[in-house]
Amino acid sequence: MSLILKVGQDPSLSAEAIRRAARIIVGGGVVAFPTETSYGLGVLVSHREAIERVYQLKRRAYHKSLSILVGNLVELQEWVETIPTEVVHLIERFWPGPLTLVFAAGEHFPTNLTGGTGKVAVRISSHPVAQALVQAVGTPITATSANRSGAPSCHSAPEVLAQLGSDLEAVLDGGLTPGSKDSTIADVTRRPPEILRVGAITAHEVLSCWEEGAEHSL
Repeated sequence: MSLILKVGQDPSLSAEAIRRAARIIVGGGVVAFPTETSYGLGVLVSHREAIERVYQLKRRAYHKSLSILVGNLVELQEWVETIPTEVVHLIERFWPGPLTLVFAAGEHFPTNLTGGTGKVAVRISSHPVAQALVQAVGTPITATSANRSGAPSCHSAPEVLAQLGSDLEAVLDGGLTPGSKDSTIADVTRRPPEILRVGAITAHEVLSCWEEGAEHSL
């Protein structure tokens, strides 16, 4: 059975739960945690074996890359190949928040995380638990949804346990996630960005913001 680590009103208990979850991730384990959209699965982005486990427990096709969370823009610059000028406008408008941007992956990423695509999907989460977990780990972690592929997204710890059960080392139980929709995904290696999934942010909002950024960069 997965270890349940509760985060709530007591700051000291919540901080200890997050530290324990971070140690599990650093040690190669898989931890489910809440984000502003749904629960995600966190492993080190540099740990090939842990990434392999995520694919197996999700039953996810290997040609599909895994999304990740970074703690700040410095980390983003370190882990992606380039940040197009127009994309900075999207980042300033929608991050932290439920917009996932697909970049050309930097050389640091294992090929099994990118699904062999050479691209990686990234966001900064606005959820305090997710933010604290990334900071505690000290390096980007995966944030792919905590569910079997094709199954509904999980918005609570009991839902995660019902789908993934003992396949996880731990679940950071932060209660219900605030969002009912998944993040919107935009591939910013293309001009204009290609909207791969419409979620909490509309395609119109993304493309309008990108156009504003493109105009300002002229």
